[in-house]
Amino acid sequence: MTISQVDAMAFGCGPGAFTGVRIAVGVTQGIAFAADLPVVPVSTLAALAQGTEGNQVLAALDARMNEVYWGAYQRNAAGLMERVGEECVAPPDAVLCPLGNDWRGAGAGWTAYESMLLARCAGQLTSWDGTGFPHARDVALLGIVGYEAGQGVNAEQALPVYLRDKVTWKKVR
Repeated sequence: MTISQVDAMAFGCGPGAFTGVRIAVGVTQGIAFAADLPVVPVSTLAALAQGTEGNQVLAALDARMNEVYWGAYQRNAAGLMERVGEECVAPPDAVLCPLGNDWRGAGAGWTAYESMLLARCAGQLTSWDGTGFPHARDVALLGIVGYEAGQGVNAEQALPVYLRDKVTWKKVR
């Protein structure tokens, strides 16, 4: 495959680790700008949910600083995850769990904050797996769907999603 055979590029826009998100944005911007390709931003939480078995997924990534990146997703008739509510960054004991049951937890946030998240989502969760991470194949799949829906943007508009402004601990002196 050559770059001339590519119609668009998808990238994981975050939320996630600051350096990883910046690398994804920078590489995508560079290639897309040089090749004059549109880019499609894909949420890392959506990609995590897409790659998880089940029809209702509570995606959680460890945001460090005693917080999680959090999003709830439901699988539609086409087999694609759709966001329920807004993605957020929050302490694990303050996340909002959607009503209903048969939710499946996914992502490293569940391992990092197991007891708090399980207590918060008691009765709604059927299982959880803290070993899953967003995968490139799911970013690509959601990117194709986004491109076909007209969600592509110019390379200059490929921006990271951080969900919070503070990215480091302050040192105590």
